[in-house]
Amino acid sequence: MGKTIALSGNDRDYLRLVSRLVFSNPFETDTLDLAYKVAGKKLRSREALNRFLTTKIRLQLDSIFTDKAISWKSFSGEDRELVRVASLYDIYHSCHQEFDDLILKQITTGVEPCSATFARQTLALLQRADFSREESLKYFEYFYQLRRAWYFIYHGLIGKSPSMERLRAHLWRSVFTDDARWYEQYLWNRMEDFSTFLIGETGTGKGTAASAVGRSGYIPFDEKSNRFHESFTGNFIDINLSQFPESLIESELFGHQKGSFTGAIDSHKGVFALCSRFGSIFLDEIGDVTIPVQIKLLKVLEQRSFSPVGSHEKLHFSGRIIAATNKSISNLNDNDLFRKDFYYRLCSNVISVPTLRQQIKEDPATLAALVKHSVKRITGESSDIILTAVLEIIEREISPDYHWPGNVRELEQAIRCVLLNRSHCREIEGWCEIQAEPLTKVLQDTYVS
Repeated sequence: MGKTIALSGNDRDYLRLVSRLVFSNPFETDTLDLAYKVAGKKLRSREALNRFLTTKIRLQLDSIFTDKAISWKSFSGEDRELVRVASLYDIYHSCHQEFDDLILKQITTGVEPCSATFARQTLALLQRADFSREESLKYFEYFYQLRRAWYFIYHGLIGKSPSMERLRAHLWRSVFTDDARWYEQYLWNRMEDFSTFLIGETGTGKGTAASAVGRSGYIPFDEKSNRFHESFTGNFIDINLSQFPESLIESELFGHQKGSFTGAIDSHKGVFALCSRFGSIFLDEIGDVTIPVQIKLLKVLEQRSFSPVGSHEKLHFSGRIIAATNKSISNLNDNDLFRKDFYYRLCSNVISVPTLRQQIKEDPATLAALVKHSVKRITGESSDIILTAVLEIIEREISPDYHWPGNVRELEQAIRCVLLNRSHCREIEGWCEIQAEPLTKVLQDTYVS
């Protein structure tokens, strides 16, 4: 390696901005302004902005690396760290599309990990940039995690209201903490110690938020098989605790031994045994579990161990817990239905999921965005004719100040009502005219008791 060199004042100031951007939360309100500052101008879309930033930072690095022998290790102190971070940014954006393609392929494939065909090329690129083999592997894994978090938080949660943007930012912090430097240096393999507690009305999308966190966890890469150790589609386990009778819920959670109770004709693994080292368990409707079950869950959270029903064997749980409830915690506590010590173990990261009426009040365009997303998911098509028809009927038949007590879940069922009950359609100059009974009557019959 050659002699130690230093950045110019201008290069140092610019890379300081780049470093701030790299470690910022992409969903925080001031991050976009910081990106514009790094770019030197505003662009119309995130995609255009990212392309421009990638090119500009690449050119900046080219002007710094005038000699092929120069790398980030050629610098010292703050300069070394700034160039290191900028080099990682450059490599990350050179392969982010390949990661996105892998995510989409993995969603289609399911629980069997897909081959990362670009892995060797990317790892070689990192090593040519003077990162060690171990460092290259770690950053490759980190890149995959970043792309998964972006995909599930950005694409999975619909709407641009301030409350939804706050939710996205909070979910990102649940994965990478408030300062991604801390995550990179100290916490990247210790996030299972941090529980996430989602609160919100029924139908707000707590399950989608939980899935975004659970599927964005760290997963190691196996160079020999050229695959990540497990699929994010299989290492997130969700269980609705309200659907099981008290007599069965412990078995579903912790498993049971054969013969441990009447009807236990075989041994059974519960969700804690099924969850992998890098997986997550989503305990939905946790406010419905009894005090004895809460005590056992508290033990899992504190000691990371549990025993199947009818067994004294101590099993270890290494995954992450995500919990949710649509009930008022204060009411549960006041009525002695929720142990305070259990809540205190969950409350390090409490996230409020906004109601649909709050989102619409803040940003009326949210309704159309959610309808478009739901229509595509239900029909599998992006039909402008169907979308226009559904929006017209909903806007005509439902009052703008409708309360939406069932939130997003209710809206999805309203869309299904439109698709099912408006069966006689004919196109007139590209529009779809649909006649049927008023949607409000259907909604009232369905949702109002």
